[in-house]
Amino acid sequence: MAEELPPELRKEAEYERNGQQEERSDSPSRTATPSPRRLPGSRTEERGSREDANRTDQRQNQHQPYTSSYRQAFAAIDLGTNNCRLLIARPSGENFVVIDAFSRVVRLGEGLAQTGRLSEAAMDRALSALQVCADKLRRRNVYLARSVATEACRRAENGPEFIERVREKTGIMLDIISAKEEARLAVLGCHLLLEQGEGPAMIFDIGGGSTELVLVENQHGTIPRIHDWQSVPWGVVSLTETCGDEPEGEIARAERYAKMRGLVRDSLAPFAKRITEHLARSEQSHPLRLLGTSGTVTTLASLHLELPQYDRRAVDGLIVPASAMRDISVRLSGLGPEERRAQPCIGRERSDLVVAGCAILETILDLWPADRLGVADRGIREGILRSLMSAGDAAEKSRAALRQARRNQS
Repeated sequence: MAEELPPELRKEAEYERNGQQEERSDSPSRTATPSPRRLPGSRTEERGSREDANRTDQRQNQHQPYTSSYRQAFAAIDLGTNNCRLLIARPSGENFVVIDAFSRVVRLGEGLAQTGRLSEAAMDRALSALQVCADKLRRRNVYLARSVATEACRRAENGPEFIERVREKTGIMLDIISAKEEARLAVLGCHLLLEQGEGPAMIFDIGGGSTELVLVENQHGTIPRIHDWQSVPWGVVSLTETCGDEPEGEIARAERYAKMRGLVRDSLAPFAKRITEHLARSEQSHPLRLLGTSGTVTTLASLHLELPQYDRRAVDGLIVPASAMRDISVRLSGLGPEERRAQPCIGRERSDLVVAGCAILETILDLWPADRLGVADRGIREGILRSLMSAGDAAEKSRAALRQARRNQS
């Protein structure tokens, strides 16, 4: 088979099965019936059964024993350059069960590359989405939450002012995290979907304002050890705006796409040199495994499967040929805006940004060639939840030990 889910997966949480499907304002409605033209070169995955194809599973997680008896809900908010995302979950054995989820395209970083500031319109869009998140937090009686903001707020001159405005309007206290912390949380959230194998692996997250890449080393039964990492200021929004409006004509579009790839390649060059030297010293004989977590990777995987609309259950954990992702990237970069909007799983909200995502992905595949690419529809939010639940479990055990000690003394 050309594609497969990684072996030794375990069921975790299916957003749709819990009736808490994330809002995707950029995706067609489930009731929509038109059948847009398929992207040339895409293909449908062959599976043994539809039930297996639509399953969202998770590898056994032996290092995070979420075994406490309490049933409180935990929440994670990730406010990125392009999206605002919320996940609320409860511990369930060694994993967690999602009870609510929300995602909305807010384009917080729109215009940031030109002005260095968050615009009023962008902040208003983000505030509206965060108000929805705040309402969900209250309704779900969340026990512990962490809310983070990433590249847009890191770069914006008025980022701290916006954070304070969010606190006043919604009660949500956003933490502007470093690029290193962003990379760590992404690894924590999605590393379980790494294709099995020996040697190092590269996990990357193509965001709205930046792209994080992390070289990890496998350690059986534990979270992979981070050997090296890099964040570059090119995400789908920042790269799109830096390269200007999309021109007309295939030649002009090809030149713009080449410029995008050149900018990303130059930024990644020092990191690529370090990784090459490290792999040479370690005499690594196994090919580098790749795992991507981003809207770009999941969208391209959806096109590869020829899904009529986005389905997380079919995409999360998928392993696809890298050549197929390259082919789709090249074809998308050559299409005009209207042709891209007509593709299923892209939609109007993402049609102008997906080209930059393709440029970043292709450049990564140039620098670190691989036969296969893992796809993850999970990342920072899941990493936050695992951290919160682990801390909550440890705190609960400490309280239980203290209660027992007091009983022994009485």
